[in-house]
Amino acid sequence: MNRKAIVTGGAGFIGSHMVELLLEKGFKVIAIDDMSNGQLDNIKIFKDNPNYEFKRIDISETFDDSFFKDTDYVFHMAALADIVPSIEEPLKYHKVNVTGTIRVLEACRKHNVKKMIYSASSSCYGIPDKYPTNEDAEIRPEYPYALTKYVGEKYALFWCKLYDLPVISLRYFNVYGTRARTNGTYGAVFKVFLKQKLENKPLTIVGDGEQTRDFIYVTDVVKANLIAARSEISGELINIGTGKTQSVNYLAKLIGGKTTNIPKRPGEPESTHADITKAKALLNWESKISFEEGVKIMVDNIDYWKDAPLWSPEDIEKATKSWFKYLG
Repeated sequence: MNRKAIVTGGAGFIGSHMVELLLEKGFKVIAIDDMSNGQLDNIKIFKDNPNYEFKRIDISETFDDSFFKDTDYVFHMAALADIVPSIEEPLKYHKVNVTGTIRVLEACRKHNVKKMIYSASSSCYGIPDKYPTNEDAEIRPEYPYALTKYVGEKYALFWCKLYDLPVISLRYFNVYGTRARTNGTYGAVFKVFLKQKLENKPLTIVGDGEQTRDFIYVTDVVKANLIAARSEISGELINIGTGKTQSVNYLAKLIGGKTTNIPKRPGEPESTHADITKAKALLNWESKISFEEGVKIMVDNIDYWKDAPLWSPEDIEKATKSWFKYLG
Protein backbone atom coordinates (compact mmCIF):
# COMPACT_ATOMS: atom_id res chain seq x y z
CA MET A 1 0.00 0.00 0.00
CA ASN A 2 1.32 3.44 -0.94
CA ARG A 3 2.35 5.79 1.79
CA LYS A 4 -0.05 8.70 2.10
CA ALA A 5 0.63 12.42 2.38
CA ILE A 6 -1.54 15.53 2.51
CA VAL A 7 -0.36 18.87 1.17
CA THR A 8 -2.35 21.92 2.24
CA GLY A 9 -2.02 24.70 -0.29
CA GLY A 10 -1.34 21.95 -2.80
CA ALA A 11 -2.42 24.04 -5.81
CA GLY A 12 -0.02 26.80 -4.88
CA PHE A 13 3.58 27.57 -5.72
CA ILE A 14 5.56 25.57 -3.18
CA GLY A 15 2.70 23.16 -2.55
CA SER A 16 2.50 21.98 -6.15
CA HIS A 17 6.23 21.23 -6.14
CA MET A 18 5.73 19.30 -2.90
CA VAL A 19 2.97 17.29 -4.54
CA GLU A 20 5.21 16.55 -7.52
CA LEU A 21 8.08 15.29 -5.37
CA LEU A 22 5.80 13.08 -3.28
CA LEU A 23 4.21 11.52 -6.36
CA GLU A 24 7.69 10.85 -7.78
CA LYS A 25 8.54 9.07 -4.53
CA GLY A 26 5.48 6.83 -4.78
CA PHE A 27 3.18 8.51 -2.28
CA LYS A 28 -0.57 8.71 -2.54
CA VAL A 29 -1.12 12.45 -2.32
CA ILE A 30 -4.17 14.47 -1.36
CA ALA A 31 -3.78 18.15 -2.21
CA ILE A 32 -6.16 20.58 -0.56
CA ASP A 33 -6.59 24.22 -1.46
CA ASP A 34 -9.35 26.83 -1.32
CA MET A 35 -8.12 28.27 -4.66
CA SER A 36 -7.90 31.82 -3.34
CA ASN A 37 -4.27 31.79 -4.44
CA GLY A 38 -3.97 28.34 -5.98
CA GLN A 39 -3.81 27.92 -9.74
CA LEU A 40 -5.78 25.48 -11.85
CA ASP A 41 -2.69 24.55 -13.86
CA ASN A 42 -1.14 23.26 -10.63
CA ILE A 43 -3.99 20.76 -10.41
CA LYS A 44 -4.26 19.85 -14.08
CA ILE A 45 -0.64 18.70 -14.33
CA PHE A 46 -1.39 15.85 -11.89
CA LYS A 47 -4.97 14.95 -12.84
CA ASP A 48 -4.03 11.80 -14.75
CA ASN A 49 -1.95 10.42 -11.91
CA PRO A 50 -3.97 7.71 -10.09
CA ASN A 51 -2.18 8.52 -6.83
CA TYR A 52 -3.32 12.16 -6.87
CA GLU A 53 -6.52 13.56 -5.42
CA PHE A 54 -7.57 17.18 -5.10
CA LYS A 55 -10.02 18.56 -2.56
CA ARG A 56 -11.22 22.15 -2.60
CA ILE A 57 -11.32 23.08 1.08
CA ASP A 58 -11.09 26.27 3.10
CA ILE A 59 -9.05 25.20 6.13
CA SER A 60 -10.04 28.32 8.06
CA GLU A 61 -13.60 26.97 8.24
CA THR A 62 -14.88 23.73 9.75
CA PHE A 63 -14.29 20.89 7.26
CA ASP A 64 -14.71 17.13 7.07
CA ASP A 65 -11.27 15.88 8.08
CA SER A 66 -11.96 12.15 7.71
CA PHE A 67 -9.47 11.92 4.82
CA PHE A 68 -6.66 12.58 7.32
CA LYS A 69 -7.10 9.00 8.54
CA ASP A 70 -4.12 6.72 7.83
CA THR A 71 -1.94 9.64 6.73
CA ASP A 72 1.81 9.43 7.15
CA TYR A 73 2.76 13.07 6.64
CA VAL A 74 0.96 16.41 6.42
CA PHE A 75 2.83 19.28 4.80
CA HIS A 76 1.05 22.44 5.90
CA MET A 77 1.81 25.00 3.21
CA ALA A 78 -1.55 26.78 2.91
CA ALA A 79 -1.30 30.44 3.88
CA LEU A 80 -1.98 33.97 2.79
CA ALA A 81 1.24 35.73 1.82
CA ASP A 82 2.29 39.27 0.81
CA ILE A 83 2.97 42.29 2.99
CA VAL A 84 0.52 45.02 1.93
CA PRO A 85 -2.66 42.91 1.99
CA SER A 86 -1.75 41.67 5.45
CA ILE A 87 -1.47 45.28 6.66
CA GLU A 88 -4.83 46.11 5.14
CA GLU A 89 -6.67 42.92 6.19
CA PRO A 90 -5.06 41.58 9.40
CA LEU A 91 -8.16 39.67 10.52
CA LYS A 92 -8.30 37.78 7.24
CA TYR A 93 -4.64 36.82 7.62
CA HIS A 94 -5.19 35.68 11.19
CA LYS A 95 -8.12 33.52 10.15
CA VAL A 96 -6.22 31.71 7.42
CA ASN A 97 -2.70 31.59 8.84
CA VAL A 98 -3.56 30.99 12.49
CA THR A 99 -7.08 29.53 12.72
CA GLY A 100 -6.44 27.47 9.57
CA THR A 101 -3.27 26.08 11.12
CA ILE A 102 -5.09 25.09 14.32
CA ARG A 103 -7.76 23.26 12.32
CA VAL A 104 -5.08 21.32 10.44
CA LEU A 105 -3.28 20.52 13.70
CA GLU A 106 -6.50 19.21 15.21
CA ALA A 107 -7.16 17.04 12.15
CA CYS A 108 -3.63 15.64 12.48
CA ARG A 109 -4.10 14.97 16.20
CA LYS A 110 -7.54 13.41 15.78
CA HIS A 111 -6.33 10.97 13.12
CA ASN A 112 -2.88 10.20 14.57
CA VAL A 113 -0.87 11.58 11.65
CA LYS A 114 2.73 10.43 11.94
CA LYS A 115 4.25 13.89 11.40
CA MET A 116 3.27 17.40 10.40
CA ILE A 117 5.74 19.74 8.69
CA TYR A 118 4.86 23.40 9.13
CA SER A 119 5.95 25.95 6.52
CA ALA A 120 7.14 28.90 8.58
CA SER A 121 8.68 32.17 7.43
CA SER A 122 12.03 33.82 8.12
CA SER A 123 10.12 37.12 8.06
CA CYS A 124 9.56 36.48 11.78
CA TYR A 125 13.13 37.73 12.34
CA GLY A 126 12.21 41.17 10.99
CA ILE A 127 15.40 43.22 10.89
CA PRO A 128 17.86 41.02 12.80
CA ASP A 129 20.97 42.08 14.67
CA LYS A 130 23.18 39.35 13.27
CA TYR A 131 23.92 37.78 9.89
CA PRO A 132 23.77 34.98 9.11
CA THR A 133 20.71 34.66 11.33
CA ASN A 134 20.19 31.54 13.39
CA GLU A 135 17.04 30.10 14.93
CA ASP A 136 17.75 31.68 18.34
CA ALA A 137 17.53 35.22 16.96
CA GLU A 138 14.99 37.58 18.52
CA ILE A 139 11.55 37.47 16.90
CA ARG A 140 10.64 40.89 15.47
CA PRO A 141 7.79 40.66 12.94
CA GLU A 142 7.22 43.91 11.06
CA TYR A 143 3.78 43.22 9.52
CA PRO A 144 0.78 40.93 10.09
CA TYR A 145 1.85 38.28 7.56
CA ALA A 146 5.10 37.72 9.47
CA LEU A 147 3.30 37.76 12.81
CA THR A 148 0.56 35.31 11.80
CA LYS A 149 3.06 32.85 10.34
CA TYR A 150 5.02 32.99 13.58
CA VAL A 151 1.89 32.51 15.70
CA GLY A 152 1.00 29.51 13.54
CA GLU A 153 4.45 28.10 14.21
CA LYS A 154 3.99 28.58 17.96
CA TYR A 155 0.71 26.68 17.82
CA ALA A 156 2.28 23.85 15.82
CA LEU A 157 5.13 23.42 18.29
CA PHE A 158 2.71 23.72 21.23
CA TRP A 159 0.57 20.89 19.79
CA CYS A 160 3.79 18.89 19.58
CA LYS A 161 4.58 19.56 23.24
CA LEU A 162 1.08 19.18 24.71
CA TYR A 163 -0.46 16.48 22.52
CA ASP A 164 2.70 14.66 21.45
CA LEU A 165 1.97 15.35 17.79
CA PRO A 166 5.28 15.07 15.89
CA VAL A 167 5.96 18.47 14.31
CA ILE A 168 8.88 20.20 12.64
CA SER A 169 8.72 23.86 11.63
CA LEU A 170 10.82 24.96 8.67
CA ARG A 171 11.52 28.68 8.40
CA TYR A 172 11.86 29.44 4.69
CA PHE A 173 13.99 32.28 3.45
CA ASN A 174 13.41 33.79 -0.03
CA VAL A 175 11.89 30.97 -2.05
CA TYR A 176 11.65 31.37 -5.83
CA GLY A 177 10.95 29.09 -8.77
CA THR A 178 8.49 28.03 -11.44
CA ARG A 179 4.71 27.93 -10.81
CA ALA A 180 4.73 30.99 -8.58
CA ARG A 181 1.54 33.04 -8.63
CA THR A 182 1.07 35.25 -11.68
CA ASN A 183 -1.87 37.09 -10.10
CA GLY A 184 -2.07 39.04 -6.88
CA THR A 185 -0.52 42.12 -5.41
CA TYR A 186 2.86 43.77 -5.80
CA GLY A 187 5.53 41.78 -4.02
CA ALA A 188 7.87 39.02 -5.11
CA VAL A 189 10.85 40.44 -6.97
CA PHE A 190 11.08 37.62 -9.54
CA LYS A 191 7.47 38.09 -10.60
CA VAL A 192 7.95 41.83 -10.97
CA PHE A 193 11.28 41.65 -12.82
CA LEU A 194 10.38 38.85 -15.22
CA LYS A 195 7.16 40.53 -16.36
CA GLN A 196 9.06 43.80 -16.85
CA LYS A 197 11.73 41.94 -18.82
CA LEU A 198 9.07 40.26 -20.95
CA GLU A 199 7.53 43.64 -21.78
CA ASN A 200 10.95 45.26 -22.37
CA LYS A 201 10.43 47.66 -19.47
CA PRO A 202 13.08 48.75 -16.94
CA LEU A 203 13.46 46.52 -13.88
CA THR A 204 12.33 48.48 -10.81
CA ILE A 205 15.09 48.18 -8.24
CA VAL A 206 14.17 49.20 -4.70
CA GLY A 207 16.68 51.60 -3.17
CA ASP A 208 20.23 51.20 -4.40
CA GLY A 209 19.83 47.48 -5.07
CA GLU A 210 22.71 46.55 -2.81
CA GLN A 211 20.35 44.85 -0.34
CA THR A 212 20.89 41.10 -0.34
CA ARG A 213 18.59 38.13 -0.02
CA ASP A 214 19.05 34.44 0.67
CA PHE A 215 17.27 33.21 -2.45
CA ILE A 216 16.54 29.48 -2.43
CA TYR A 217 15.10 27.48 -5.32
CA VAL A 218 11.78 25.78 -4.65
CA THR A 219 12.88 22.21 -5.39
CA ASP A 220 15.52 22.46 -2.67
CA VAL A 221 12.82 23.59 -0.24
CA VAL A 222 10.47 20.69 -0.91
CA LYS A 223 13.32 18.20 -0.61
CA ALA A 224 14.06 19.65 2.83
CA ASN A 225 10.42 19.08 3.74
CA LEU A 226 10.51 15.42 2.78
CA ILE A 227 13.79 14.82 4.60
CA ALA A 228 12.31 16.48 7.70
CA ALA A 229 9.19 14.32 7.49
CA ARG A 230 11.21 11.12 7.21
CA SER A 231 13.58 12.06 10.01
CA GLU A 232 13.31 10.88 13.59
CA ILE A 233 13.40 14.40 15.00
CA SER A 234 10.41 16.37 16.27
CA GLY A 235 9.71 19.62 18.08
CA GLU A 236 12.38 21.53 16.17
CA LEU A 237 12.37 24.74 14.16
CA ILE A 238 14.93 24.91 11.38
CA ASN A 239 16.05 27.58 8.90
CA ILE A 240 15.79 26.62 5.24
CA GLY A 241 17.96 28.80 3.03
CA THR A 242 21.16 28.52 1.03
CA GLY A 243 23.40 30.15 3.63
CA LYS A 244 24.50 32.54 0.86
CA THR A 245 23.30 35.99 -0.16
CA GLN A 246 22.74 37.63 -3.54
CA SER A 247 22.16 41.32 -4.20
CA VAL A 248 19.11 42.59 -6.05
CA ASN A 249 21.51 44.31 -8.46
CA TYR A 250 23.10 40.95 -9.27
CA LEU A 251 19.68 39.42 -9.88
CA ALA A 252 18.86 42.27 -12.26
CA LYS A 253 22.18 41.73 -14.05
CA LEU A 254 21.47 38.01 -14.52
CA ILE A 255 17.99 38.74 -15.90
CA GLY A 256 19.34 41.51 -18.11
CA GLY A 257 17.90 44.76 -19.43
CA LYS A 258 17.56 48.35 -18.31
CA THR A 259 16.87 49.24 -14.69
CA THR A 260 15.34 52.10 -12.75
CA ASN A 261 15.46 52.79 -9.03
CA ILE A 262 12.47 53.40 -6.78
CA PRO A 263 12.39 54.56 -3.14
CA LYS A 264 13.68 52.28 -0.43
CA ARG A 265 10.90 50.81 1.71
CA PRO A 266 10.63 50.87 5.50
CA GLY A 267 10.49 47.65 7.50
CA GLU A 268 12.71 45.71 5.12
CA PRO A 269 16.06 44.29 6.24
CA GLU A 270 19.23 45.12 4.35
CA SER A 271 19.82 41.40 4.18
CA THR A 272 18.23 38.03 4.74
CA HIS A 273 20.85 35.40 5.38
CA ALA A 274 20.13 31.99 6.84
CA ASP A 275 22.43 30.26 9.25
CA ILE A 276 21.80 26.69 8.10
CA THR A 277 24.05 24.96 10.64
CA LYS A 278 21.02 23.30 12.22
CA ALA A 279 19.63 22.06 8.88
CA LYS A 280 22.97 20.48 8.06
CA ALA A 281 23.34 18.88 11.47
CA LEU A 282 19.79 17.59 12.04
CA LEU A 283 18.66 16.89 8.49
CA ASN A 284 21.96 16.43 6.65
CA TRP A 285 20.47 18.84 4.13
CA GLU A 286 21.73 21.80 2.14
CA SER A 287 20.61 23.43 -1.10
CA LYS A 288 21.84 22.10 -4.44
CA ILE A 289 20.57 24.58 -7.05
CA SER A 290 22.96 27.50 -7.54
CA PHE A 291 21.51 30.99 -7.83
CA GLU A 292 22.75 31.34 -11.39
CA GLU A 293 21.19 28.01 -12.36
CA GLY A 294 17.90 28.93 -10.71
CA VAL A 295 17.70 32.33 -12.40
CA LYS A 296 18.42 30.71 -15.77
CA ILE A 297 15.50 28.32 -15.25
CA MET A 298 13.25 31.29 -14.51
CA VAL A 299 14.41 33.29 -17.56
CA ASP A 300 14.10 30.23 -19.80
CA ASN A 301 10.45 30.00 -18.69
CA ILE A 302 9.76 33.72 -18.93
CA ASP A 303 6.62 33.28 -21.06
CA TYR A 304 4.92 31.89 -17.96
CA TRP A 305 4.67 35.49 -16.73
CA LYS A 306 2.74 36.81 -19.71
CA ASP A 307 -0.48 37.09 -17.67
CA ALA A 308 1.18 38.63 -14.62
CA PRO A 309 0.53 42.31 -13.86
CA LEU A 310 3.06 44.78 -15.19
CA TRP A 311 4.31 47.08 -12.44
CA SER A 312 5.47 50.59 -13.29
CA PRO A 313 7.11 52.87 -10.70
CA GLU A 314 3.84 54.82 -10.50
CA ASP A 315 1.79 51.66 -9.95
CA ILE A 316 4.21 50.47 -7.28
CA GLU A 317 3.96 53.81 -5.46
CA LYS A 318 0.17 53.48 -5.31
CA ALA A 319 0.27 49.81 -4.31
CA THR A 320 2.68 50.40 -1.43
CA LYS A 321 0.99 53.41 0.19
CA SER A 322 -0.11 51.31 3.17
CA TRP A 323 3.42 49.94 3.45
CA PHE A 324 4.92 53.42 3.85
CA LYS A 325 2.06 54.67 6.02
CA TYR A 326 2.29 51.97 8.67
CA LEU A 327 5.91 50.84 8.50
CA GLY A 328 7.50 54.24 7.84
